[in-house]
Amino acid sequence: MSVSLLAVDESSVAALRRLWQLCQHDLSEFRGTYPGTDGCFKTDRLESYLGDSNRSAHLIFNDAHVAGFALVRGVTEDSRALGEFFVTRAARRAGVGRDAAHQILRSHPGRWAIAFQDANAAAAQFWPNVARALVGTAWTLEHRPVPGKPDVPPTRGSNSSYPSAE
Repeated sequence: MSVSLLAVDESSVAALRRLWQLCQHDLSEFRGTYPGTDGCFKTDRLESYLGDSNRSAHLIFNDAHVAGFALVRGVTEDSRALGEFFVTRAARRAGVGRDAAHQILRSHPGRWAIAFQDANAAAAQFWPNVARALVGTAWTLEHRPVPGKPDVPPTRGSNSSYPSAE
């Protein structure tokens, strides 16, 4: 297994948009969201990552297979946030997500905020494990309301500084 990240460009943005739909479908279980009448979930948030120099979008590959994506805010700042992180079901529980998360966090050393919902048991287990593997006990966990969505349960997030790859 070889996990790699590829910055999204014009040639790969269509793949990102399709993966976004799969991600939003998975998250609809926790967020109570529905697709529009066209059968697609909203893409406004995704589109905000394209063409913004302070944001980045990466496809995750497992060998030659597209296995997910990662969206990052604050790439030009001292503190970054993982806007969204998605791994396809075929690649889950095989170390793909862990390796991709390590790569993305180490590619931008410094403080990070990573939010997830408690109702998403897999994410609630995954992200603290990623933080412990990279920085031991030097991270915090806190509950935060989801901005503009009072009906969605608060997210939990970890805050930490991650080192660069050595």
